[in-house]
Formats: sequence, structure tokens, C-alpha cells
Amino acid sequence: MPTLTWNRHEWDHRYGWAGRGDEWSAPWGGPEAQWQRCVYPRIARFLPTGTILEIAPGFGRWTQFLLGQCESYVGVDLAERCVATCTERFAGQDHAQFFVNDGLSVPMVADSTVDFAFSFDSLVHCEQDVVGAYLRELRRVLAPTGVAFLHHSNLGVYRRTTALVDAVGRALSPFSARARNGVQLWNYWRGQSVTADRFVELCAAADLTCVSQEVINWVGRGPLLLDCISVVTQPGSRWDQPLIRTTNRRFSAAARSSAAAAQLFLAR
Repeated sequence: MPTLTWNRHEWDHRYGWAGRGDEWSAPWGGPEAQWQRCVYPRIARFLPTGTILEIAPGFGRWTQFLLGQCESYVGVDLAERCVATCTERFAGQDHAQFFVNDGLSVPMVADSTVDFAFSFDSLVHCEQDVVGAYLRELRRVLAPTGVAFLHHSNLGVYRRTTALVDAVGRALSPFSARARNGVQLWNYWRGQSVTADRFVELCAAADLTCVSQEVINWVGRGPLLLDCISVVTQPGSRWDQPLIRTTNRRFSAAARSSAAAAQLFLAR
């Protein structure tokens, strides 16, 4: 169960950032291939825009593409190392600001100023208390026609599987650290209390509207629908509509196809 303390320690100290975060896009053929084939097609209708808020940008894997899509950009991360890296990496981008936050709120962002909020491959490591807190903040900072694109966990639908796997990990703990870690990392530290349904409930509690959800499997994790991508907006905005939900068990397969295409493109 990834807590705020775990996330801060993981991304500030334990994780090596050897590939500066780009390693997570390797199954797609790299960050640019994943952006072009996976991320951008899902958000193109919202861009370009005025102000973008990115939650947990890490080392800027998606920031590099978002900066050209807005007039002003704000990135917030609870890891000081990530904020320092992004501040240095994008020092020439005068319209970009980066801040360390508490992992729950964005007090540095004024009310009703964000046109597009974005978080991909980060909030999956958060439990419902963190997701709910960010949704309440988004209710405050989103412009009347603002919209948020949020990638979060759906692991909560596999409560029994998670309990069983965790029990096996604890049993192996005294005998094999390697086996224990392999068992415990089967879900890549997804939030265990979050599901697509629970996310919709958290939106309603924050007085936001969840207008679409794509429930997906994840690369290398088989057919299990571990994740969900949700689009959220202010009630009554031009994006407001009854919830549309789709299930995409070919998300992982799309990564393999993207990687193959990227290799062909780069071949000499």
C-alpha cells in the first residue's frame, strides 16, 4: 500500500532514475513514441490551451511535450529531487514553474485558473485519500471549462488477489528477498484502495463530473485491468456529459506494436 511517506522516499531517495524516467517508456519504443501513439491521441482535443497543471511530473518525461501546448505551465511534485531536476532541465522555458508540494494539495495555484490538468503514470501509486484530496483541489483550481486527464489505479477490484499475493510475499520474506520482491512488485505498487467506480464516487464527493473512463491492462502485467484513465471536468462545463466507460485489454498490445513501429522508423 503506497503511502505518501513511501512515495516521497521512493522517488527522492531509493529510485535511481538511471534513465531519467524514460525507462518506463521503453516498452513503447521511448517517450516520444509513447506520447505520439498513446498519450497525445487521448488528450489532443483539449490542446493547445492556456494553463496546464501537471501533477507529479517526475523528471519531465511528459513535461517536455506539454510545454509546447500551453501559454503557462505549473508542475507540482512531492519529491524535491524531481522538482530540482525539472527546474534545471526546463530552465529556458519562461512560462514554466515547478513546485514541491505535500502530495495532496496545490496551494501555489490560484482558483479557477487551470484549463487542463494532467497526470500520467504517477497517481497509480496513490491511495484513495490522495486521489480524493487532489480531486478536491482540482474542483478549486479548474477553470469553468477546465478538464483533467488522470491516470490512476484500478487495483482495488482485485482485492482477493492482492491479499493472497501479499500473504505469499510475507511468507517468502524470511527466505528470499528476491522472491519476495518479485511477488510484491506484481502490480508495480498500485494503490490498493482505488477502482474506477471509487474514483467516480470521489469525483462526486468533490463536486466534479467524471465524463469518461478507459479501464486498461498495463504493459507486462497480462490481462488484468490494473489501471484506469479518467477525464474529469467541472459540472456544467462544455465537456460535461454522462459517464462513458470502456474496457481496453489491448492497451499492452498497443505498446508492443508501438515499439515495433519505432524500431522500423529508427532503422538505418
